[in-house]
Amino acid sequence: MNQNLIDKLLLDLKSSDVNIRERATSQLWRIWFWQKGKIPLEQIEESERLLSEGNVAAANLILDDLVDALPDFAEAWNRRAVLWFTTKNYDRAITDCEMVLKINPVHFGALHGLGLCHAALGNYSAAIRAFRSALDIQPHAIENQRLILECTARL
Repeated sequence: MNQNLIDKLLLDLKSSDVNIRERATSQLWRIWFWQKGKIPLEQIEESERLLSEGNVAAANLILDDLVDALPDFAEAWNRRAVLWFTTKNYDRAITDCEMVLKINPVHFGALHGLGLCHAALGNYSAAIRAFRSALDIQPHAIENQRLILECTARL
């Protein structure tokens, strides 16, 4: 990955211009999804299709194989975390989010997901920490701001 480009995009996430922020967000997601090329991306897309059809086991199998084959592919771990979150398997989702963040510490999607999982488990302090970390990267993310307020009210 081109670290100079990623650094510029991360800086753009802090811009006051919404169009610059949206473009940077989109480009970062594209970089993350395409990190390992077309075939792993197609596997992620297939797992998402299967999950949307309710075939959790088949979607999970694809993602398990992908993280086994490419353990440094953060987005494979992140997509599996989404699958776990979707099926209310929050502890497993947290584990996968933490792996994403070991590989890619600026993955705002994994930080947001980590916060959602902790909030679902009633771990509001941990959720707030995760949402704040996501806001450090994406300070204009209204949803994370809202979730911090919601979790704070539940403490």
